[in-house]
Amino acid sequence: MYGDDETIRRILTETGDTWAVVGLSSNRSRAAYGVAQVLQRFGKRVVPVHPKAETVHGEQGYASLADIPFDVDVVDVFVSGELAGAVADEAVAKGAKAVWFQLGVVDEAAYERVRAAGRDMVMDRCPAIEIPRLNRN
Repeated sequence: MYGDDETIRRILTETGDTWAVVGLSSNRSRAAYGVAQVLQRFGKRVVPVHPKAETVHGEQGYASLADIPFDVDVVDVFVSGELAGAVADEAVAKGAKAVWFQLGVVDEAAYERVRAAGRDMVMDRCPAIEIPRLNRN
């Protein structure tokens, strides 16, 4: 398990409300699109990060984390496991307080690097599932 309930609760309730969502585009059929909507409903600012730099859910998109001209609190990663480790490293370099790898995204070495850098991290979980579950506890 890569993210105990306490870490999940801390990221969702205390870490901050600006979430960069890597892999978020205007493609409504992709999971990132719906998850970003849920995050917004729960008060998070969602910043799309995608090579197309599209505006999604009313928020300006950026081609990379480095292109975002303001701080982000959490980086939510919707890219394949092969690419996710590099995104985690970029998130740490950007100064994000936490990294969240979506369902099916696992990179144990990246998890260890992020934790060693003093950041919280969750892997193979979805905030859109965890937020409602958190509110029931």
